[in-house]
Amino acid sequence: MEASEISILRLHHQRLLQADFQTPSEVVAWLGAMQAQDYFGTLWAIGVRMQNANEATIEQAIADKTIVRTWPMRGTLHFVAPDEIRWILKTLAPRVITRNAALYRRQEIDTALINRCQDLVIAALQGGQQLTRDEMYQILDKNGITSSGRGVHILGYLAQIGLLCLGVRRGKQHTFTLMDEWLPPGRELSYEEALVELARRYFTSRAPATVKDFSWWTGLTLTDAKKGLEAVKPQFVEERINGQSYWFPPSHEPITEKDVVFLLPGFDEFLLSYTDRSASLAPNHKKIWQRDNGLLPATIVIRGEVAGFWKRTLKKDAVIIEPIFLRQFTEAEHHNFAAAVVRYSQFLGLSAVIVQP
Repeated sequence: MEASEISILRLHHQRLLQADFQTPSEVVAWLGAMQAQDYFGTLWAIGVRMQNANEATIEQAIADKTIVRTWPMRGTLHFVAPDEIRWILKTLAPRVITRNAALYRRQEIDTALINRCQDLVIAALQGGQQLTRDEMYQILDKNGITSSGRGVHILGYLAQIGLLCLGVRRGKQHTFTLMDEWLPPGRELSYEEALVELARRYFTSRAPATVKDFSWWTGLTLTDAKKGLEAVKPQFVEERINGQSYWFPPSHEPITEKDVVFLLPGFDEFLLSYTDRSASLAPNHKKIWQRDNGLLPATIVIRGEVAGFWKRTLKKDAVIIEPIFLRQFTEAEHHNFAAAVVRYSQFLGLSAVIVQP
């Protein structure tokens, strides 16, 4: 396998080439978890892997509780399948809490404070209530727990121990709710079983990938990542590329449509799933991708290559797309780029306008 083939296979295994999923829950279950702090970007990350999707479809899945958004891994918001959120939290969130110990000490967040906050939050949310972040902060402040500067960490902690998750939007505001009331009981896995399941899911949906990629994505120690991979090795094939061991399923369907242009949102799993992104992102473009205070911009991907970036501006009846091309596009690539913009605008239910660079 040539290094240039890695990205094409990742497009395939991340189900971007096929885009044949019918529901948001199928997409999220396939990928295991999808980073989701950019809420509207992640709606598109789900939609671009589906047939005939729109924003309302994805938001309805949240309301229907077939996907759930919370902080299961790396201290970052993700969409996860409801049946799997508890074992993923149990496996991955404790490392985040331990890693944040110094931050909690600086913010005077200790066990006694968390217990107080837990009681207050349960009292406020029980019975199916959903409250916005500001409303949650008001509850803490009214009970003598200053939320300024540390409220976000308190709520994040309560989500990581499985008390809270996010519910549906109220206007432009996201809401919190009690996870055990919002979701039915799910699968229970031991730590060892969870390592195996995470490895199987990761190397199935994101191949080709390395064990370091897997460790980065999950937040597991490299030792535990290796344990998970070792258990599933018989299900995968190893290939050495530039001195690295890459793992992928032993067979796959024929890969077609390599010239399709993808408009991918910032933080899409296509790039974010790997610690080494050089197969898709040229070294001289890495700093551009990591601009804007660490915010990862939306990308234009062709044949697995990051060929540009794009920004959107929403108007009443149209979405304005401003591309930044990193190289000269062929006539066919410009045509396919325009088709990708139309697909995205249809997802939003708006007309599309492309600003020529």
